[in-house]
Amino acid sequence: MAAPLPGPAVRAQPGAKPVAIGIDIGGTNLRAARVAADGTVLARARAASTRDPAEVLARLVALVAEVHTPAVAAIGVGVPGRVDFARRAVLGGGFVDLSAVAVVETIEERFARPVVIDNDAGMALIAEARLGAGRGARHLALLTIGTGIGGGLMEDGRIVRGRAAAGQLGHIPVDPAGPPCLCGRPGCVEPMSSGTALGGLIRAAGLLEGTTAAALLDRAQRGDRGAQGILAAWSGPLRRAIGALVASVDCERVILGGGLGREAAAAVAMLPAEDCWYHATIVPAELGDDAGIIGAALAALAGRGTRRLVMVNGVPASGKSGIARGLSAATGWPVLGLDTIKDPFLAEIGAAGVPIDRPFNRVLGRASYRALFALLAATPEGTTAIVDAWFGFQPRALLEELIEAAGITEVVEIWCHAPPAIVADRYRARAADRLPGHPGPEYAAELEALADQARPIGLGPVHAVDTEAPLDSADFAALAAAILI
Repeated sequence: MAAPLPGPAVRAQPGAKPVAIGIDIGGTNLRAARVAADGTVLARARAASTRDPAEVLARLVALVAEVHTPAVAAIGVGVPGRVDFARRAVLGGGFVDLSAVAVVETIEERFARPVVIDNDAGMALIAEARLGAGRGARHLALLTIGTGIGGGLMEDGRIVRGRAAAGQLGHIPVDPAGPPCLCGRPGCVEPMSSGTALGGLIRAAGLLEGTTAAALLDRAQRGDRGAQGILAAWSGPLRRAIGALVASVDCERVILGGGLGREAAAAVAMLPAEDCWYHATIVPAELGDDAGIIGAALAALAGRGTRRLVMVNGVPASGKSGIARGLSAATGWPVLGLDTIKDPFLAEIGAAGVPIDRPFNRVLGRASYRALFALLAATPEGTTAIVDAWFGFQPRALLEELIEAAGITEVVEIWCHAPPAIVADRYRARAADRLPGHPGPEYAAELEALADQARPIGLGPVHAVDTEAPLDSADFAALAAAILI
């Protein structure tokens, strides 16, 4: 089974590292940041939000101008409301409704960069899944608790969008007799468990204006029944919504984010335990206010015109070819192999009576290596190609040069390994069937030593596969999903 090796599970690019601008639109603040491919925030800007959509757009343009540089490759925008991701269109919103203004067109025209737009909670979920509270999980839900309640769903590592705008989790109904919601229906979780709702409960209890959720939690933990009652009234509907959500999508984790995510998670934990069939771990978000801007930037980088290289790497006889074929069958991605290019030349040269020795084989191998990347350079943008090769036989600097020249923007490595003695035995067993020019069975001892020392290249995320045991279709599907996250 494939397992990620230690290291950042983020996109990597040789040479200059790509950066993007992420925008997070909230009911209180508008944020923009220039973000590296590993999620590092390099620069940031902020302005107050407003209900006027034209003014919001004008402020966004000004914020982007503050953090923009020529290195920016793309811009991502997280919008509080319903978004058609494929059409890049805002369908509607609550406090900030941008459906009447040309968000994408205005930003693209002003900055000449491709723009990706999606629901803000979905953007935050991308960041939490890769870098925060969702690390290691494939099935996630996120609710952002702030002025309203946003939401996002991830199924098998991919954002769930349904027909267009799935994941509006703030509109899960929890009480048919509850207060009216902006969506037009009474009793949604948003008007009962948002920050706005908590403010109403605090005022109704006669507490001082400005009393915070953190202060209520402190009082409740010291036995203050009034604080306990307010928190139960606030978090109870939220837990009912989470219960319905977990029963519906069977997620592993529910992340509570937004300005009040940590307090909401603590308040839910104070409620009496429930005995039911459906359970998921409820955790606070880890990235705070940065989740939205980081996720929007990562989504923008992922949405660029890209060429993805899946390096199926390992020493000879490490099981690479079987892994490459299985991954191709699971995804439809084409496979290019070093021997696929080299062996027809060996066959023709041998048939012509030209002597072939190991030094000649090495020269032909280097030429085939370059040919692989020339073929990749000719593929259209958006191509994902699997390359089956022992990448360690040439210098790393040459590989980086060829990747850059081919216009490859994303590299993922599948590191194939097995116990060195097994690798050597495999090579001996197949040596007789190899074309002249390939090393003979005597190479097995040298290969065994090489297999003991070889390591991944590490130009991007690395997923290690132990090829001693065969992989089944579910394993290949999981490997493909890990590549795509």
